[in-house]
Amino acid sequence: MLIIPAIDLKDGRCVRLQQGDMTTATIFSEDPVAMAKHWAAQGARRLHIVDLNGAVAGRPKNEKVIRDMISTVGEAMPIQLGGGIRDLDTIESYIDAGVAFVVIGTAAVKNPGFLSDASYAFPGRIIAGLDAKDGKVAVEGWSKMTGHDVIDLAKKFEGYGIEALVYTDIGRDGMMSGVNVEATLKLAQAIKVPLIASGGLNSLKDVQTICETLVPEGVIGTITGRALYEGKIDFKKAQAAADKALGK
Repeated sequence: MLIIPAIDLKDGRCVRLQQGDMTTATIFSEDPVAMAKHWAAQGARRLHIVDLNGAVAGRPKNEKVIRDMISTVGEAMPIQLGGGIRDLDTIESYIDAGVAFVVIGTAAVKNPGFLSDASYAFPGRIIAGLDAKDGKVAVEGWSKMTGHDVIDLAKKFEGYGIEALVYTDIGRDGMMSGVNVEATLKLAQAIKVPLIASGGLNSLKDVQTICETLVPEGVIGTITGRALYEGKIDFKKAQAAADKALGK
């Protein structure tokens, strides 16, 4: 299982939010490129980058720093990128720049045809992102709730040929209150595509729980941000614990 460090970008800085609230941004670094290099040096096998401004605006807003990050560490570890990606040209541009996987969230919910087209045009490179609270999906940087059921949408997206699905529990994200194992397990059991969990990771015990309970059901990784930046979890120890639990 992959422990995937997250770099969330707001106004060119590395930040973390609480429950997706843009007004709660805590700045962890003024230099996202240096932070990306740090995770590469720590041995991360994948990096998760989100353009928070782009997610709200509906178009890339931190593109320059993202491209700098890609050119610096893209060969060292695969990068999955989301936030403000609403058209095929943007996907192609980022993939050409070196992004391994593009995460489509809001556009997948509001325009499922776009997700289908993207999966067809860029096979093996498209990850759908579903952000939910109490089982209902949120869009536009988590600023708007929809009435869509997360499992229903996940099954629909699966049929489009997505490579994987990122599931973020908004209620847990940035709160370091533990992974929502029950909801994540329910979703993992309902779909066949690989699932990446996000939100709430807080301890090595959480890593162990994910390995024991969720990995057998198709969870291939967990995204973590605040817990790493605030020292609640040591990345190397977390990845080593995951590898040990899975006999690697």
